Amino acid sequence: MHLDLDTSLNWLKGVGPARAAMLQSKGLETVEDLINYFPFRYEDRSNLKPVKQLAPGELATVVAEVKSSRISKVRGRHLGLFEAVFTDASGGTLLTKWFHGAHWADRLVPGTRAALFGKIEFDGYRGEVQMMHPEVEILSGDDDGDLAIHTGRIVPVYEAAGKINTRQIRVLLHNLLQDLPEIADHLPSAIAHRLRFPSRAEAIRTAHFPPPGTPLRHLNDFRSPAQFRLIFEEFFWLQCGIEIKRRKGRSRTGIAFELNDAVRSQILKLLPFKPTGAQKRVLKEIAGDMAQPYPMNRMLQGDVGSGKTIVAAEASVIALENGYQVVILAPTEILATQHYFNLKPLFDKVGYVSALLTGSNTAREKVKLKEMLRNGMIRVAIGTHALIEKDVEFDRLGLAVIDEQHRFGVMQRLELARKGISPDVLVMTATPIPRTLAMTIYGDLDVSVIDELPPGRKPIHTKHFTAEQIDMVWSMVRREIEAGRQAYVVYPVIEESETSSQTQAMKAAQAMFTELSEDVFPDFTVGLLHGRLGTAEKEAAMQAFKLGETKILVSTTVIEVGVDVPNATVMVIEQSERFGLSQLHQLRGRVGRGSEQSFCLLVTEKLGDSGKERIRTLVDSQDGFVIAEMDLKLRGPGELFGTKQSGMPSLRIANILRDPDILAAAREEARAFVDHPPSQEDFAAAATYIRDHWQRRYGLVQVA
Repeated sequence: MHLDLDTSLNWLKGVGPARAAMLQSKGLETVEDLINYFPFRYEDRSNLKPVKQLAPGELATVVAEVKSSRISKVRGRHLGLFEAVFTDASGGTLLTKWFHGAHWADRLVPGTRAALFGKIEFDGYRGEVQMMHPEVEILSGDDDGDLAIHTGRIVPVYEAAGKINTRQIRVLLHNLLQDLPEIADHLPSAIAHRLRFPSRAEAIRTAHFPPPGTPLRHLNDFRSPAQFRLIFEEFFWLQCGIEIKRRKGRSRTGIAFELNDAVRSQILKLLPFKPTGAQKRVLKEIAGDMAQPYPMNRMLQGDVGSGKTIVAAEASVIALENGYQVVILAPTEILATQHYFNLKPLFDKVGYVSALLTGSNTAREKVKLKEMLRNGMIRVAIGTHALIEKDVEFDRLGLAVIDEQHRFGVMQRLELARKGISPDVLVMTATPIPRTLAMTIYGDLDVSVIDELPPGRKPIHTKHFTAEQIDMVWSMVRREIEAGRQAYVVYPVIEESETSSQTQAMKAAQAMFTELSEDVFPDFTVGLLHGRLGTAEKEAAMQAFKLGETKILVSTTVIEVGVDVPNATVMVIEQSERFGLSQLHQLRGRVGRGSEQSFCLLVTEKLGDSGKERIRTLVDSQDGFVIAEMDLKLRGPGELFGTKQSGMPSLRIANILRDPDILAAAREEARAFVDHPPSQEDFAAAATYIRDHWQRRYGLVQVA
């Protein structure tokens, strides 16, 4: 049959329904998906040798048959050492060994043919050549014709898809690329020519099956000419989509807010203290956006405790004084409630009615609040996802503020913006976002950064203790409390959505609450706060801590953001190896909010290599951006923010950690292309290509 890029993999020779379902689990549905499923590494198997000619020290590929195999003991202990002796037509024998290799016992039985790849060593005890832990591909009689694909060349290695292993994927792709008649090239020709790129067809073919002589180091660094072109192209189309989206946003009619002396006077009334230089600069950027006739789409980044909320309140006054309503959206009830308690007195001061709307409001309260919002009696609505519900309507929504943006999906942001006629949108995050991520996830937003803490704040001293050193931790906590200060003790919830984790953390927190209140600190008041408490109980627990009635607050991560008690100077984080770096940094930011020296005490139980790296980074650094970069390296972008949740694009060959230089170059080219396309036809063709070919993968890039 005739193949094209849209052909379903069901119709591909050697696939069939069962394999098609396995491929689909990797997001591979069409021929185009499969040819863009690139190897994650390469092996140089060009040194294909008969067994008898093998020499110690060389890397070689051998095609041979199992002569004998066994699981043996080492010094009387059963370590699962699997040994197989291979032979070929040359008459030589090759010993292979795998520690903990019992799983090979029923696969490498005498008579099995396999391709082996690895380093040749000399076994002095037996006086023969051997390979330790070689790469193995078991061959069947049908493979003889395919041997040239798997050996005697630089070989691509793919991630398996279900039961479809790397060898089977290699055969599928080899056959497909021979049969596929044409791969269209949509990258603007002027860019491809200037950067001396190979054609798209050539790049795809040689990325899968590199020609002889291609340096292996370049391939495994993803810097061969073919790979470079494909990485650049992927970033280029993503950045083009973002730029077109940004341009479309600016072409929409928005609200041009007026910033006059009356508005400035109200803003000054609002301020409880003298703003920092960074806060003034950021407010000026936001006010400049709000004065424009198109909708603002700005992200406000600021480290924990930098004063983002007061800037959002100042921006709110601009909208309020122009006769519009404001909505402030938070990801959790406790943060929404915290915002309400902090902001209500400020809005009262300038004469505006604010209200809290969350899932915990009674049905009667919700009906009343929604009616007041609809008729404009409530000017500032503060709340959770409850504010996005379809029956929530505003009289004149002018500004939407979204806190902790990475916890909301892109569609939720759009849903909230639709509540008004093109309202301005300000998203805030205390999680510093590395530049590479900001260019991809939030590329359509303008960014403001508060990079200055309020005066008088002291750096937090961060110390690491093992679980065995817990008595030292409690001694430090006691010392601070006896000096008139307060402490947090936090337990991890790994994922908010995982009920079992919440329950587990709640039980651990309750057990610790009992131990601390009865055994360790019977002379101090200990409070308990976790996600399963009702709103009234949470508020009571927080209020008691704020007022100083509770000296130690045992909590799960519900206190991660938004909680502000200047007298709290100690943060104990139990099992801190189970947290991500950015989350640890967020938690640490709950202390250090007053003028006294504060401490963050990280207690760990089992610490692996990446856990040690996380703890060391936190002990050594206070800089949120340094911490976020390390978190990104250790955990990867998808895990850091939750791919689906944040709209993280699904990249095929590009990698924002490995390729920031190519991303930056592609972004410059994309901006220049969108701003000054060679012709309107070229621009229209690019927009159509993005819409038709990339929208399925980049829900983020709404260009149509």
